[in-house]
Amino acid sequence: MRIKLGDLTKIKTGKLDANAASEDGQYPFFTCSKEPLRISTYSYDCESVLIAGNGDLNVKYYNGKFDAYQRTYIIENKDNGKLFMPYLYFFMEAYIEELKKQAVGGVIKYIKIGNLTDARIKLPSMNEQKAIAEILQRAKRVIELRKKEISKLDELINAQFVEMFGKCSHESVKAAEVCDFITKGSTPAIGEIVEERKEKDIPFLKVYNLSFTGEMLFDDNPQYISEKTHNSKLARSKVYPNDVLMNIVGPPLGKFALVTDEFKEWNINQAIAIFRAKERILPRFLLYALMQPEVLEPFVGQAVGIRQQNLSLEQCRNLKFPLPSLDEQKAFVAFAEQVDKSKIIVQKSLDEAQLLFDCIMQQCFK
Repeated sequence: MRIKLGDLTKIKTGKLDANAASEDGQYPFFTCSKEPLRISTYSYDCESVLIAGNGDLNVKYYNGKFDAYQRTYIIENKDNGKLFMPYLYFFMEAYIEELKKQAVGGVIKYIKIGNLTDARIKLPSMNEQKAIAEILQRAKRVIELRKKEISKLDELINAQFVEMFGKCSHESVKAAEVCDFITKGSTPAIGEIVEERKEKDIPFLKVYNLSFTGEMLFDDNPQYISEKTHNSKLARSKVYPNDVLMNIVGPPLGKFALVTDEFKEWNINQAIAIFRAKERILPRFLLYALMQPEVLEPFVGQAVGIRQQNLSLEQCRNLKFPLPSLDEQKAFVAFAEQVDKSKIIVQKSLDEAQLLFDCIMQQCFK
C-alpha cells in the first residue's frame, strides 16, 4: 500500500537568505548545495529530511538544531508512529529522479510543495522500515569507506610526487618545450553529438569527463560524434591514448584526464586543451606535474572573465614546471601504477557495494 507523503508528514520551507551563513557558525545551515554551510543561530530542533527545492535537487537527513534556506523543504514526522525518518530519507533518495522530472522553470528548475505532499510511499511496518533503513545505512557506510580509501590512494600518489620532486632542484621547462602539440578542441553543430554509439563513431569528451584527480570519467556520460565529423570538422582536436587533457574554461578550472586506450581516437570540445608529450617527458609524469598546486594555482590565477573563466593556449604553452630525468620519471610512474592496482581492487569492492545498495533501493522503493 502506498500513502501520500502529505498525510504522514509536515512539510515547510526555511526562511533565511543564503547570505545568512557564517563560516564559524555552530549549527548546520541547509541550502540547495549538497554540503551544508554553517550558521550562528538555529530555528529548528528536530529530526528532518531536507530537500533542496531548486538547482541541484538533493536529499539530506539531520536530527538536531539547524537552520535552512528559504528554498529548502523541511519534512518532519507527524508523530503518529507510522513513519521511521531514516526510511523516509532513503525513499526520497530513490524519489529524487522523479522530482527532477517534475521540476519546472527556466534556467534554474524548481519543485513545488505539492510535488512532495503528493509523493506516494510504501509503508511497511515500523520494524520493517527500521530493518530496511539499517541495511541501507550499512551499505552506504561501506560505499563511503571505499570512496575514502580511493581518495587516500590518490593522495598517496600526490605525496610521492612531492617527496620525489618537490624538494629537488631540476631545470624548469615550459610546456611547449616538452609537448609536440598543445591545442584546444571544437564543438560540433547541434545534432552532431549523440549518446548512442554506432559503429565507427568517435567518443567525444567534455569538461565533466575530466576530474580533479586526473582520471577520465567517460563511462557514466558517454557522447559520440561521427567518424566523418571527427576527420573533417574536428580533425585538429583529435585525441589519442596518453594525451593529457585540461579544462581551460570554467569554473571550476583545474580538471584533468590522462586519455585511456579504450578507443584508438577521441575528440574534445572547445573547453579542453590537449598536451601531447614528447620523448623527454612521460605522459603520466606530465599529468601530475601540471596538477601540482605551485604550477596550477598561478596558472589558474591568470584566467579572465567573471561568470565564465577562460585560459588561453598561449598561457598553456608557457606553463612552467620542473623536469627530472627520465629514470626519475619512470620510478614515479612505476609507483603510481602499483597504487593504481590497489585502486582497482578497492573500486571493484565499491562497485559491488553500490550494486547491492541500488538493488535494495529498487526492491524497496520502486
